[in-house]
Amino acid sequence: MAAMDVLHKSVSKSLSAIRVVLVETSHPGNIGSAARAMKTMGLTQLYLVNPRGYPSAEATALASGADDVLSAARVCDSLEDALEDCSVCYGVSARQRRLPLPQLVPRVAAEKMVAESRRGEHVAVIFGPERVGLSNSALDLCHSLVTIPANPDYTSLNLSMAVQIIVYEIYQYQYGKSMSDSTTEGCPTSLATARDMDLFYKHLEEVLVQTDFLDPASPKFLLRRCKRMFNRMRPDQNEMNILRGFLTAIQKTIDIRNHV
Repeated sequence: MAAMDVLHKSVSKSLSAIRVVLVETSHPGNIGSAARAMKTMGLTQLYLVNPRGYPSAEATALASGADDVLSAARVCDSLEDALEDCSVCYGVSARQRRLPLPQLVPRVAAEKMVAESRRGEHVAVIFGPERVGLSNSALDLCHSLVTIPANPDYTSLNLSMAVQIIVYEIYQYQYGKSMSDSTTEGCPTSLATARDMDLFYKHLEEVLVQTDFLDPASPKFLLRRCKRMFNRMRPDQNEMNILRGFLTAIQKTIDIRNHV
């Protein structure tokens, strides 16, 4: 087999760990165009969260040969379901937020996504609805914010155009890097998945309420800030076990004191 064919097979295997997640897409044509953009750049994993008017003949028409990506797309009821087994999540948005996330341009984000996918992590890149973009609650599930530089007087990008830019950078970085590069050093344990993080945040909220550190009637930004803090840490599975064990130990101490 030619060296180039071997390279392409390695690229495809690594890129299969990166999924594109479209949240509440309004126009089915954008779904088809996104599938086409993905296939041209070697990505196949498409997740759709509550899409409107889908399945659709318009989506199939605009997929233009990427019917396999479209037919294999997984439709989910919630963003949490779409991210359940992901350990790294990137939100794509042009809007700045009150609680900022680490912000990356597409090329830098692509380098990180490729490196993470090569070491076996499931990576998600998330796009919001056409009209309003990603919500704050959606970004709370993300580790980084990806912003596409554009004319400050006119930053509007069609959804499928934004997808094309991101997947282009992913493919170009992956294809241009030697498959022999070492990307597993310093990461002996898999990162915690989105499902792991969700369970941890629920556990953390329980303990914060039990210790009277959090008033459930007036949480303000405390929980969101906690999520941003732990998302920046990106704990691995062993670290998550330590954190959950720590919370459980606190709860046991509370129970003992309440029964004394």
